[in-house]
Amino acid sequence: MKNDQRFPGRRALLRLAAGLGTAGAVRVIAADPAGTQVRSPAPERAGAAGLSSALGEVPSSYRPAPMTAGAPPHFRPAVPPVRTRPFEHLPELGRAMVLTFDDGPDPRYTPRILATLREHDVRAMFFVCGEMADEYRDLVRAIAEDGHTVGNHSWTHPLVTRLSRAGVRDELGRTSEVIEKATGTPPVWYRAPYGAWNRNSFEIGADLGMEPMAWTVDTLDWTEPGAGTIVRRVRSGAAPGAVVLSHDAGGDRSQSVSALRRYLPELLDHGYRITVPRRR
Repeated sequence: MKNDQRFPGRRALLRLAAGLGTAGAVRVIAADPAGTQVRSPAPERAGAAGLSSALGEVPSSYRPAPMTAGAPPHFRPAVPPVRTRPFEHLPELGRAMVLTFDDGPDPRYTPRILATLREHDVRAMFFVCGEMADEYRDLVRAIAEDGHTVGNHSWTHPLVTRLSRAGVRDELGRTSEVIEKATGTPPVWYRAPYGAWNRNSFEIGADLGMEPMAWTVDTLDWTEPGAGTIVRRVRSGAAPGAVVLSHDAGGDRSQSVSALRRYLPELLDHGYRITVPRRR
């Protein structure tokens, strides 16, 4: 989130509310963006003119070394090439879109989102925070067992650009360890909190075997704008290769759940595949 756009102190509210760079070794089925970016795209960057028009006429295993329980993993400087921008748009997926959910898992909302995805037999990406994943490992397992991708969203959702390299390593490394313990597989995608990326996060993410994923369409669901507004934002941004940012934790996400139930069948009815990117 920049537009994963909360502030670092907000991580404490999650507990109250809940009451990858290795491009030289791995190919990803997505275009490799060039250049440098520190922050992810502006809110609601539309990939199409709206679902009424967009849905009718749409514009055109790396495995890190085992982590030990008592100490953070050792990181070496990532060897080039290391990405300097996250993936935002995945045109190589064809007429498909990627749905992503950040900040979970949450025992109130994540199961409801999983049920809707299961009903329509589609897969999504869940970028989990380590402190939530550690508390709700059964939900992390359920996400993976349903065939969804579990990504790394840091441990405490800090502003990564304000952390030292050691701090970034700890945030990403601990989260990868919990994900691997819960699912049996280390994550191969990560997302910077607030959409704030820097060289340290790209290099350390790469060293952990992860690719950076941003988004194309920001639903801003964390502001609780109403389910109808969330649906309209997804409709207006619908396009081949679009990546949609939503949340399944961090507050009241009932609007996000309701919106998904509305826009997901619409997308499918208009010929979109809902899928996840695969590394190869």
